Amino acid sequence: MKKKSTQIGAYGEDVAEKHLVELGHKIVSRNWRTRFCEIDLITEHNKIVYFVEVKYRKSSAFGDGFAYITPKKQKQMAFAAEMWLASNQWSGEVSLAAMSITGGEIEFIDTL
Repeated sequence: MKKKSTQIGAYGEDVAEKHLVELGHKIVSRNWRTRFCEIDLITEHNKIVYFVEVKYRKSSAFGDGFAYITPKKQKQMAFAAEMWLASNQWSGEVSLAAMSITGGEIEFIDTL
């Protein structure tokens, strides 16, 4: 039976969350959304808030997860981050970040 894309996405986010916690991140929110936008994970580490896009791929046959984070997606992430910042009155450092989970390999880029 083929997994639904929401189940696959949730699996990727589970792996990403566990990995970030192991790196010392505190999870602030998961799947934060408004009617206009969504952020997979929001974390805090060393007084920096990270807005993390998670992309999971079973294999690298069609590229890793980073290949699917387009300039359009990066603009959407920036917009979503601005919405979160405005609603949470955060004035510290922030970073747009991404995680690629491809097969068993996990990569984290903390600045897009």
